[in-house]
This record gives sequence, C-alpha cells and structure tokens, in this order.
Amino acid sequence: MRVSDTADLWWKNAVLYCLDVETYMDWDDDGTGDFPGLVQRLDHLVDLGVTCLWLMPFYPTAERDDGYDITDFYGVDPRLGTHGDVVELIRTAHDRGLRVIVDLVVNHTSDQHPWFKESRRSTDNPYRDWYVWRSDTPPDTSDQVVFPDQEDSIWELDEKTGEYYLHQFYKTQPDLNVTNPLVRDEIAKIVGFWTQLGIDGFRMDAVPFLLDTAGTSTAEADRLPDPHAYLRDIRAFLDRRTNGGILLGEVNLPFDEQLEFYGGTDGDELTMQFDFIGMQATYLSLARGDAGPLARALTGRPATAPESQWATFVRNHDELTLDKLTEDERQEVFAAFGPEPEMQIYDRGLIRRLPPMLGGDPRRIRLVYSLLFSLPGTPTIFYGEEIGMGEQLSVGSRLAVRTPMQWTSGTNGGFSRARASRLPGPVVTGGYGPEFVNVADQRKDPDSLLTFFRLLIARRKECPELGWGSFEVLDQPHTAVLAHLCSWDDGALLALHNLGAEPVVVPVALDGCGAEHLLADLLVEGTTALDERGRAEVPLEGYGFRWLRVVAPGTRRLL
Repeated sequence: MRVSDTADLWWKNAVLYCLDVETYMDWDDDGTGDFPGLVQRLDHLVDLGVTCLWLMPFYPTAERDDGYDITDFYGVDPRLGTHGDVVELIRTAHDRGLRVIVDLVVNHTSDQHPWFKESRRSTDNPYRDWYVWRSDTPPDTSDQVVFPDQEDSIWELDEKTGEYYLHQFYKTQPDLNVTNPLVRDEIAKIVGFWTQLGIDGFRMDAVPFLLDTAGTSTAEADRLPDPHAYLRDIRAFLDRRTNGGILLGEVNLPFDEQLEFYGGTDGDELTMQFDFIGMQATYLSLARGDAGPLARALTGRPATAPESQWATFVRNHDELTLDKLTEDERQEVFAAFGPEPEMQIYDRGLIRRLPPMLGGDPRRIRLVYSLLFSLPGTPTIFYGEEIGMGEQLSVGSRLAVRTPMQWTSGTNGGFSRARASRLPGPVVTGGYGPEFVNVADQRKDPDSLLTFFRLLIARRKECPELGWGSFEVLDQPHTAVLAHLCSWDDGALLALHNLGAEPVVVPVALDGCGAEHLLADLLVEGTTALDERGRAEVPLEGYGFRWLRVVAPGTRRLL
C-alpha cells in the first residue's frame, strides 16, 4: 500500500521554500545563522504563505562544499545549534502549519567522515567496502567530472594503500558504495532517525549518482542488480515511517529518464522531481521573447502517476545550469542574462539571481514569478526571492547566491550584529544591497515584490487545479504569448503570459464553454465575457500576465 492510499497528498498543492540555516538569521550574534534565529523568522514564512520549509544541510561538515561534505549524518553542526533546537524548529513549524523537509546527501561523505578514515587505513579494513575502490590505474575520466574547474578525474589516488577511490564530485567527497548492503542499511537508519524527530521528508541530493554502480566491480554490482529497486525500498521505508513523507529528487536528466526515477507510472520511487528542463527552457524563452521553448518543454513532460509531482523553480541554491540547452541556445541565454565571464561558471551555468539578470525590470520580474506560480506542479522558491535579492559576484562561485538574508536596511542587512568578517559570506553590495532590498521595508509597501508574492501564493492556494489538474497549452498566433489551461474537477484556470515587450490582444477559445461562462481575473479586478462559442479577446500589456478563472453558471467558488 502506498502513501496515496492512506494519506493526504499535501505536496500536490504545496509551496516550498529553501533556505540555508547558516545564512538566514543569526540569533546569538556570533556571525553564523542558527536554528534559534530561524525559529524567530518562521512567522515571516507563514505570512508569506509558504507551506513547506526545505533546509539545506545543517549537519557537521568539513566545510569544503558549503555543508554538502558531511562528517556525521546524525549530527547538527554546533555552530547552528543542537538536536534540541532542531526539534524545537520542527515543533514550532508544525504548530504554524508548515511542514519541514531536509537534505538527504548520501551519495558521498566528507573525506573527514569516520567511515572514510577507516576505509582508507588498509585494503582489508571492515569499512573498505563502504566506498568504491580500484587497484588498477583508471582511464581518462576528465569528460565525466562535475566541476571541471576543480577536478580532472573522478578517481583519486590514495597514497597510503596505492589504490584509487571514486568521487563523482570533489575529491574531498568520496562516493559511498550502495552495492554494499551495510551502506544501504545505514542510509535507512539515517532516514529513520530524522523522521523520528518529526521531519516530513527529504530533498534527495544527486539521485542518479547515488544509483549509478559504474566503477564498482562485477561482484559488487551483482549485489544490487536493480538500483531502482533500492530507491523503491527507500520510498517504502519512508512511507512506513511517516504519514505522507516525501522524497524530492535532484534528477537533472532527460524527461524519459526522469520517469524511471518516479518508478514509471507506478509512482513508487521518488515522490517529486525538479523540472530542470522546464527551468532552462524558461530562460531561453525569456531571452528570445518567444514562448515556444517553454511550451515545448511543458508539453514534453511524460505522464506520471497521480501521486507523483513536478517541482517547478526559476532559481535555486546552485548555479543556474543550462546543460540541457544546445551550445547555441546556451550562448543566447548567456548573452541575454550573463554576458560577463564572472557571471558564468563551468561554461554551462550562471551564478546570478533573477532580478539582476532581468535588469531590475519589475514588469519582467513579476511576469516570471506569475508564470512560476501558475505552471502545473509545485513551486519552489529560494530564500530572498520574495524580496528580489541579488547576487554577490565577487564571491566567484555558486556561493554568490547564498549570501546572508536581508531583513532590514541596517548593519549586515539585519542578519547579524557580528563583524562583517565573521559572517559566512559577504552581504550583497550595490543596488541590491540591504539598504535598497529588505523585508522590513517591503512589508510596509503595498506595491512591493513581497506583497506581490503573498498575492500569488494566496491565489495559487485557491487553485487546486494547478497542482492536481490536467494541463493544456493553447494555440496562439502571438509567439511571445504562453496561454495554458489547467483543469481539475469543476475548476479551470486560464493563464496568459506575454514574454514580449509589445502589447498584444490574445484570442482564446475554450472548448465546452459558451456565453453563459465568463473569465474572472484573480490578480486584479475584472471579468471578460465569452461568446456563444467560448471565445474572447484578452489584452495583455508588454510583459503582461493574467490569471483567469473559468466561471461556469451557478459556480460557488469565490472570485
């Protein structure tokens, strides 16, 4: 029996908010964000309207990869707080109607993890088989490295034993060997430990790498002939331990391969996956002022099980990857949104936030977020997006977008009263610094981006068809316009977005509708009549957008 048989599928209409405890709010003024500070800012999230909090890694770490090089999967980084603080956060969040998911980073550990320290002691150490080793000289794997500016191979020679260990990421992050049943059991214990403390699921890091048994010996690979069976086991274990816990997977692959990680149409592996293809197509469409690439990406999504879901986003904590675009398409996006070398990384991505990429144009910024919240799936936002934070390019890496949250116009943006040198990273400077962009000022401004975010989230919650319904892209004579219809049960929402600078009049024709129906605006006041054939012409300004509820005779929905 799957979770869908016994529990509410809360993630279908959730709004996720990702943050790093280290950079969110420092309550003891030691320069590092902490759990007590996050607890003090939960009311901001409730006021915003988000329903699920996603925490980036907060475990003890060797600090070589911003917390993704973990030294203890059961611990809490003492700079951030204690287990008691984590439990208090979960309790307080649940009291306010927020669910909490945390990063599950089990493809690799830090090379400072006790397991790896034991593994590298000798070839016959009991922990040797917890990692992937080889005695022969590996072939050239420079074309497989994830971070080409840092690594030139996925194998690293360990001088003590003269053998090589596998690391799909940095050499300080050796890969765990999931063909070893002891490793799989340990991962289950990690899942069980944090669910016992009350978390509502996991964002699962680097899932394809975790299931990839390449590099293991034939005998090792034979212990796990079907890696997807292991992913099904994790999902089943989570279902048994929680009432509606989710696995949100990072799977940046073509759609047909992503379907495998859902468990096909059975939906018994990952609960949700990020739509990287749709995200990248969004930026290509914005660069061209042509909705075509995004429309093709959205209609290219494969059909999934009813309990599966796509997570939509326009920015996250990593670089804005453009790896699924062709080289020419990638250069188009670079030219439009990151033309300077310091804005680019790995020749495939950008280390920028959305508002600076759009030149601070409030029309385009609001257009993009209106689009995000009206697309089918579950929207996911990265901390600071709700106020339009910028990046700090001087950092020169993915950390450029992981700067301290800007709460006020005061010192360090109200994040901490410690000296700037003690902060986890520099506060954004220039036109997107806290003196211009902060929560306190925008809370009092009815025309602020924060106020607009509240409106979008509130309206989305009133439109279950966006999370549950069928999806259709409507034909359009205007290449710049994306017109899409989401329908479910007795509700339907028509969303229109003009990606171009010129105003247009959008013709729409809705099957099964007539003069007795009308279109009611959800973001502004107004209605539009349909003729007897369900047709209407709807004006859109340059970079304009409208959410239109299809209102049937006798409807009892609030407009």
